[in-house]
Amino acid sequence: MSETNPAATAPVTADAAPHRYTAAMAAEIEARWQDFWDAEGTYAAPNPEGDLAGDPEVVARPKKFIMDMFPYPSGAGLHVGHPLGYIATDVFARFQRMTGHNVLHTLGFDAFGLPAEQYAVQTGTHPRVSTEANIKNMQSQLRRLGLGHDKRRSFATIDPEYYKWTQWIFLQIFNSWYDDEAKKARPISELVAQFESGERAVPGGRAWGELTEGERADVLGEYRLAYASDAPVNWCPGLGTVLANEEVTADGRSERGNFPVFKSKLRQWNMRITAYADRLLEDLDELDWPEAIKLQQRNWIGRSEGARVDFPIDGERITVFTTRPDTLFGATYMVLAPEHPLVEKFTPGAWPEGTHDVWTGGHATPAEAVAAYRAQAASKSDVERQAEAKDKTGVFIGAYATNPVNGEQVPVFIADYVLMGYGTGAIMAVPAGDQRDFEFARAFELPIRCIVEPTDGRGTDTSTWEDAFASYDAKIMNSSNDEVSLDGLPVVEAKARITEWLERSGAGRGTVNFRLRDWLFSRQRYWGEPFPIVYDEDGIAHALPESMLPLELPEVEDYSPRTFDPDDADTRPETPLSRNEDWVNVTLDLGDGPKKYRRETNTMPNWAGSCWYELRYLDPHNGERLVDPETEQYWMGPREGLPHGGVDLYVGGAEHAVLHLLYARFWSKVLFDLGHVSSAEPFHKLFNQGMIQAYVYRDARGIAVPAAEVEERDGAYYYQGEKVSRLLGKMGKSLKNAVTPDEICAEYGADTLRLYEMAMGPLDVSRPWDTRAVVGQFRLLQRLWRNIVDENTGEVTVADVAESDIDEDALRALHKAIDGVRQDLEGMRFNTAIAKVTELNNHLTKAGGPVPRTVAERLVLLVAPLAPHVAEELWRKLGHTDSVVHQDFPVADPAYVVDETVTCVVQIKGKVKARLEVAPSISDEDLEKVALADEKVVAALGGAGIRKVIVRAPKLVNIVPA
Repeated sequence: MSETNPAATAPVTADAAPHRYTAAMAAEIEARWQDFWDAEGTYAAPNPEGDLAGDPEVVARPKKFIMDMFPYPSGAGLHVGHPLGYIATDVFARFQRMTGHNVLHTLGFDAFGLPAEQYAVQTGTHPRVSTEANIKNMQSQLRRLGLGHDKRRSFATIDPEYYKWTQWIFLQIFNSWYDDEAKKARPISELVAQFESGERAVPGGRAWGELTEGERADVLGEYRLAYASDAPVNWCPGLGTVLANEEVTADGRSERGNFPVFKSKLRQWNMRITAYADRLLEDLDELDWPEAIKLQQRNWIGRSEGARVDFPIDGERITVFTTRPDTLFGATYMVLAPEHPLVEKFTPGAWPEGTHDVWTGGHATPAEAVAAYRAQAASKSDVERQAEAKDKTGVFIGAYATNPVNGEQVPVFIADYVLMGYGTGAIMAVPAGDQRDFEFARAFELPIRCIVEPTDGRGTDTSTWEDAFASYDAKIMNSSNDEVSLDGLPVVEAKARITEWLERSGAGRGTVNFRLRDWLFSRQRYWGEPFPIVYDEDGIAHALPESMLPLELPEVEDYSPRTFDPDDADTRPETPLSRNEDWVNVTLDLGDGPKKYRRETNTMPNWAGSCWYELRYLDPHNGERLVDPETEQYWMGPREGLPHGGVDLYVGGAEHAVLHLLYARFWSKVLFDLGHVSSAEPFHKLFNQGMIQAYVYRDARGIAVPAAEVEERDGAYYYQGEKVSRLLGKMGKSLKNAVTPDEICAEYGADTLRLYEMAMGPLDVSRPWDTRAVVGQFRLLQRLWRNIVDENTGEVTVADVAESDIDEDALRALHKAIDGVRQDLEGMRFNTAIAKVTELNNHLTKAGGPVPRTVAERLVLLVAPLAPHVAEELWRKLGHTDSVVHQDFPVADPAYVVDETVTCVVQIKGKVKARLEVAPSISDEDLEKVALADEKVVAALGGAGIRKVIVRAPKLVNIVPA
C-alpha cells in the first residue's frame, strides 16, 4: 500500500529542468562525495601516538569520542529502523568537528554468536563465510548513508587479531583476584605470595607448601575473578547450551528460540562480577545515563543490608541471609532451595520418629521425597517458582537445625519458592511476618509465632489470622533469651541489637547481600572465542602464554552442538569443538617441558567481544599491547566532568540496560585495577534512541502479510481481497513490513532519508514510519538547491553583496536560525534543528531575488551535519575548494538574535486592557511610564487613582486601581 510504496508519492525524479535536484542527481552527488571522502581520508581522527598519529594541531583540539552500539551483521541486512542511531551519531559527530573537536567516530561488527551458527547448521556454510558476506553487505548499506566513520579503525570481533586481545583480557581476569581490603583486583601471584609467606592463612589451616598442585588450584579457584565451578546453571536442551540468567525470559524459556530452560548442575566458567557489586552501584552516580537505565542496573544488582545467621545441624551449619534478623525468634522452620548442595548431606535414610504425614509427600524415605520434588521443581522457571500461588509445595528432608537465638529444633524443608540464585539458597521461615512462609506453614501445619506487635487490631493469636503481618513501624515482642532482649524495641534498633549479639556469640554477622549472581561465561557453541585454557592430565586448568595467542577456532565438520528433546532436563551438553580430537588433545611446553593437555571445548559467550571494543577503536592495529597508554588516556582518560573517564557519547537501545552495559563496566574496572587503562568506566554518557515502528498487517489466522501489498478502502485494510487487521509494532523481515534504506535512497537519496529520520520526532521517542511523508524532506532539499542554483542553467545565483547591504529581516532570520540550530545540535534535538533550517530556507524563498552569498554559505554550513552530500556539492558550487566537513560552524550575532520588540501585556484588575510593543531591554521604570501613558490604559482607568503598579519588564504590567 502507499505507506510503504515510495512510488505512490508525487513524481520526484522526472523533471524538465535539467539541473533540478532529483533522485538521480542525488544518487550521483552522493556516490561522488562518498568516493571523495574515502580517497581523502576526510574522517580520519589522529591519535597522539602510534600508526594512527596525525596532525598535531588536530590532536591539540578538545577530543570527542562518539560511539554506536555494535551492530550484528544479519543476513537480512538493514531496514530503515536500524540506521536511526547511526545517523544521529553521525550528525552529532559532524557538528562536533565543525565546532573545533578532534572526533573519533567509527563502527565495527559484533560478529560471533548464534545466528551465524544456526545458518551454518542449516546450510553447511561456514559461519565465517556467511558473516563476512553479511558484513560486506551492511558496510555497503551504511556507506550509502554517508556516515562519516574513520574506516581505518573498523574491525569485526571474529578477526583473530581482535579476539587475541579478548582472550588476553580473559587471562588477565583469570589471573586476578579481588582484594576486599584494597577494594580492587590484584594479580593472583600476589595472593600466592601471601599464602607462601603466611601473611594470609590458607583455607583449611594447612601450610601452602603442604598442598598438592591440585589442592592449590582449588584454593585459588575460590579467589580467581574467572573460575570454573560445578554450579546450578540454566540448561537449555533445545539449544544444546547453557544460558546466563539474563538470557532466560520471565516465563523460563530461552530468549532465542523460546525453548524450555531447566536448572541443572554443570561445570562451567564464571566471572566473579559480584566482587564489584558495590563499585558498580556507587559509580553509577557519576555517569550521565538515563535514570531509567541506572534504576534497572541498581535493581539487577539488588543491594540489601542484613545479617548472615548460622543454624547448626549435625555438627555443621546452614547459613541464611536475612534483612530482618530482628525476627529470628519467630523462625519456626527452614527452607532450602531444591538445588542446595547440602540437601543430600543432611537427608537421612529414614524418616525421624514423629514426622508428620503431610511433610513426607507420601514417600517412603526422605531420599525418595527429595528426588521426586527436585524433578518437579526443575521443570519450573524461576518466575513460576516465585509466583504468588496459594498452594505452596515442598517436602521435609528428614533433618532438624537449631535456631541459634532460642535453641529450638526447627524442621528443614525444600521448597521451590526458595531459589539457589539468591542469598545463600536457604531461608529461615518466619511465617508470622512473611506471606509465603505463612501460607507454607498453614499448608504443612507448622507453628506461627507472633513476634511483632500487630497494629491493625488483629491481636496476637495467630490461629485467627488470615494472612501474615509485616511492619517496619511496629515494635518487637516475644523475642528474648538470657543474653539479649528485643522486646519493645522498634525494628531498626532491634536489628542493630540482634546483629551485635550474633557477632558476639559467633552465631552470625552483619553483612550486605546482592541479587547479582556471578556471570556464567561458558557456551556449548562453535562460533565464539575459544578459551585460552588447557587442562593437564590431573584436570588442572592452565592459562596459555600470550605468545600462543590468538588461539584460533579449528575447522569442524559439524557446527551444531548436540541438541536434545527440549523437555528432557536430564541431558548434558556436547560441544562442536570436542569432536575435533586433533585440536583438543595437544602437546605443549608451558615452561616446564612438553606435556599432554586437553583444550577447553566451550567457547565464550557473544557478549565477550563487546565488553571492550571501545578500546580497540582507539588503537586497532596494535599487535603488541591492548592499547597504547597515551592514546587511551587521550581518548578515554578521566577529566573534568568525566571523573571515571569513558566514551563521551554512547548511543544505543535501552534493551541492553543490564547485559552488555553491566558486563562492559565490569571488564573496564578489572582492566583499570590492573593498570591497563586509565578509565574505570567504559561509557560516560549514554543516550537511548527510540524505535522506528511500522504497521503490521495480519490475516484472520494472525499471520503477517506483506504491508506493501495491503490496500486501504473506507478506513479498512485488505490483502488480496481479504480484510486484515492493522497494529503498530516493530519493523522487520518476519513481520513483512520492512522498508530498506536502499529503497528510500533510490527514490529520494540518502540526504533525504537522513533528514526524514532525524525530523520524525525527538530522538529518544519511538515513532511510526510513513513513507508518504519522506517527500517533505526531499522538497526541503529541492528548495535549498533552488535558492542557490538555477535549475535550468546550473549556475550559482547568489548575490555578492556586503553584509551591511543585506536586508535586516534576512539577517535576523539567519542569525536566529544559527543560534537555534547550534543549540539544538548540541542538545541532540535534531528534529527542531531541521525545523529551524526549514524556516530559514522558506524565509529566503519567500523573500524572492538572489540570496546573498554570505547567507547562502552559512545556510549550507547549517545543513552540512544533517545532509552532508548536498552540502558538499553546494559548498563546492559556491566556489570553495576544501571540504565542508571541517569548516567552522556558524556563530550567531547576538544583536540579530534578540527580537527588536516584544509584546508587553497590560492588565487592570487582572484583565488585559492593552498590548504594547516595547524594546526587550526596556527598564521597569520606563515600561511603567509607557503603560500609564497608553490611550487604552488611560481610558480603562477612567480617571481612577492607582494604588499599585506591578512591573515585570519587558512582558507584563499589572495595574491595581485605588
